[in-house]
Amino acid sequence: MIPTQGKKKWMQLPRDVVVGPDVIYDIKDVCDDLKLREGAFIVTGNNTKKIAGDVVFDLLDECGYEPAITVSKEASMAEVKKAAAQAQEANSKYLIGVGSGKSIDVAKLAATQLDLPFISVPTAASHDGIVSSRASIHDKGKKASIEVNAPMAVIADTHIISSAPYRLLAAGCGDIISNYTAVLDWELAHRLRNEPFSEYAAALSRMTAQILMDSPEAIKPDLESSVRIVVKALVSSGVAMSIAGSSRPASGSEHMFSHALDMVVPNSALHGEQCGVGTIMMMYLHGGDWKKIKECLEIIGAPTTAKELGIEDRYILEALLVAHEIRPERYTILGAGLTSEAAEKVARLTKVIS
Repeated sequence: MIPTQGKKKWMQLPRDVVVGPDVIYDIKDVCDDLKLREGAFIVTGNNTKKIAGDVVFDLLDECGYEPAITVSKEASMAEVKKAAAQAQEANSKYLIGVGSGKSIDVAKLAATQLDLPFISVPTAASHDGIVSSRASIHDKGKKASIEVNAPMAVIADTHIISSAPYRLLAAGCGDIISNYTAVLDWELAHRLRNEPFSEYAAALSRMTAQILMDSPEAIKPDLESSVRIVVKALVSSGVAMSIAGSSRPASGSEHMFSHALDMVVPNSALHGEQCGVGTIMMMYLHGGDWKKIKECLEIIGAPTTAKELGIEDRYILEALLVAHEIRPERYTILGAGLTSEAAEKVARLTKVIS
């Protein structure tokens, strides 16, 4: 179970983080280091099963660790319940999520519900969910961000991740860069609402975003070095959240905007893509250098406009108007909400809509 903090500070950090080409073949060594051997339960997706899920299964099966495997179709509460039931039936001792995000979220929440260890094996670096203590799960038509236990280990094979569509990596960059406005929102809540604030977590979160802002040209398709930069940044972002004991260092008004888009748009874009666009507008509201954010995302090849997101302008405005309602307890620059005039002004001035 997730430990209750009370007045104590309880941080959950990954014990092992393995990043590099072909590190998926180190899965047995990682399990051994964590004293996890027999009883692995692997949660993967249809495509990621062929890419990496079957590899993990075979490696653990060959050494007699008696793994079981299931394919998760979506990040929904129904899939979480299914995975948890199957893991119990198999008498599993730990769960391994192998995928680009959805499978990892399902495995994370199922492991938390069963009070079992969890290992994250991402096949793409599209958002910080590969290491964070949050899971994005659909339930009754809505997407919820649920607190879960952080993974005990992260095995990020840069060869596999660099083979994934570049769009996913660019989306991961959008999620990382969004740390800027997340921290600004957190500082604002600290000043105006006396919300607890961690200087160390905020500094780590900012530094993570700054790495990409300083050299966006280093992020290119099919480059293993680009994957390594992004994965390390995503891990650092997840660690910042663990230190803070909340998602505050990496989730603010820009994430609320993204979640609002998920609600109002029939077919939304990738989470990290939407957060990147949201960061442009929220940085404008904060009075910061939104043009620098936009330029950085453009160099990386991430969307900066509604058109590039594949979303109609009207949905951007609608999301801006309801974003403050997503997590009303979380104070951000959006305050009690934008007026229609203010929403249109920020979206047009930043050229998110035309």
